[in-house]
Amino acid sequence: MAQDYYAILGVDKGASAEQLKKAYYKLAKECHPDRKPGDKAAEKKFKEISSAYEILSDPQKRAAYDQFGEAAFQQGGGGPQNNQGFHQGFHASGGFGDIFEEMFNMFNGGQRQTKPDVRQRGNDVRFDVVIDLEEAFQGSSKDLHFSCHTGCSGCSGLGSADGTSPSVCTQCGGAGRVRVQQGFFIIEQTCHVCAGAGMKITNPCGSCAGTGRVYQAKNLNVKIPSGVNDGVKVRIAGEGEAGVRGGKPGDLYVHLSIRPHKIFRRQENDLLCDMPIPMTTATLGGTIEVPTIDGQPHTLDIPAGVQSGHIIRIKDKGMPVLNNPVKRGEMAVELAVETPVSLTVRQQEIMKEFAEIATTHSNSPRSSGFFGRMKDFFQGRRA
Repeated sequence: MAQDYYAILGVDKGASAEQLKKAYYKLAKECHPDRKPGDKAAEKKFKEISSAYEILSDPQKRAAYDQFGEAAFQQGGGGPQNNQGFHQGFHASGGFGDIFEEMFNMFNGGQRQTKPDVRQRGNDVRFDVVIDLEEAFQGSSKDLHFSCHTGCSGCSGLGSADGTSPSVCTQCGGAGRVRVQQGFFIIEQTCHVCAGAGMKITNPCGSCAGTGRVYQAKNLNVKIPSGVNDGVKVRIAGEGEAGVRGGKPGDLYVHLSIRPHKIFRRQENDLLCDMPIPMTTATLGGTIEVPTIDGQPHTLDIPAGVQSGHIIRIKDKGMPVLNNPVKRGEMAVELAVETPVSLTVRQQEIMKEFAEIATTHSNSPRSSGFFGRMKDFFQGRRA
């Protein structure tokens, strides 16, 4: 009876590649031989879902399966390349056989396709990490916990239960592709026996079904350098998914995000800080202490008569430069003069006395200049 690969994985025919992957991982965990040792039914189920995923995860194989079903991967009914009657008839004619041969050679770049490598590089893995600004300043380490394909310990990642090397696939002769007759036409497609590898493992490992890798949890400690900025990607070579049958592993990419800080705003390697100061300090001048990212307060001299919005820059109090931690940015302190509120009666009397003796031109030059320009503006409109 023909098998429905979609039904085996429990997905619809229009399922996306991501949906197929999730369904396969879920079922593989449930009936993996390591979880159910000695359970023949589970082992059979594991092989079925592995075979179904192998076909449906390959776009070319999936297209062939959707059009022809299992017949696309079986001898007879369409016939693989050793269907003698069809090929002998055309080669004997001395014409069509040569034409088809030239067509296939042309599609393959003027020569027969070389034998593919049985090993395949593993996929890269992405992991998102959120850190504080202090961690970006000092540098830190993070313990990452995620699941991916890792090398199978049962076969040392080779895919063979007895440690033997893969042998040349007898179905495709090591080419990785076979020719299938569909009516009058001949189709060249990936060999279903070796999945296009050109090589076949005669005694596949029961733990990984011959792939050389298993899906399981992975723990890793990652060092985050000081000076990293929001959106930086840290690459850890070789810590991605394990390769197929001893292939090179992929890489791990850690994508960093930095939480908003309560005091500082970051601008490249500089830090910005809004600092409220009393009206009296702004008027008379003085000193204040401002926080810094390294935790040590910094004494700042405030000039007399300073206005809101005035920025004081402090060298080497910003963030360290990535890959050059000796060099640091600046810290920019923007002053905000605070107007007194909830005045006592005596305080109000003092403010009124000051208002009576103050002169706009000398004590509030910005106001004097503005009102002078406003007066000229209205006089010009009336003229």
